[in-house]
Amino acid sequence: DVYKRQFYDKWNKAYNHVIRNLKDIEPDLLVFYNYPKQIRPSIYSTNMIESFNNVVKRKAKPKAEFPSEQSLDTFIGIQAISYNDRYFNRIHKGFGQVQD
Repeated sequence: DVYKRQFYDKWNKAYNHVIRNLKDIEPDLLVFYNYPKQIRPSIYSTNMIESFNNVVKRKAKPKAEFPSEQSLDTFIGIQAISYNDRYFNRIHKGFGQVQD
């Protein structure tokens, strides 16, 4: 990659430590570019996570306190299973246009 080499050459002198760390994580940093263009927004978007967090907050609010950490884990697990069941047949944006 010519552009990558130019970038590293330009900034390596001033930010040697940062560039070294960047080179270490580079294969994982932009891995979503390996996926089809149609589904990339779904991968790097946090909308699904935020939606699930709002569901958990809304359903946990009336409970006020949980007697133990285990009961909280169980509650969140049940909410995750319920959320997955609710959206199981839904085709997320872009995934309907892509094949295995």
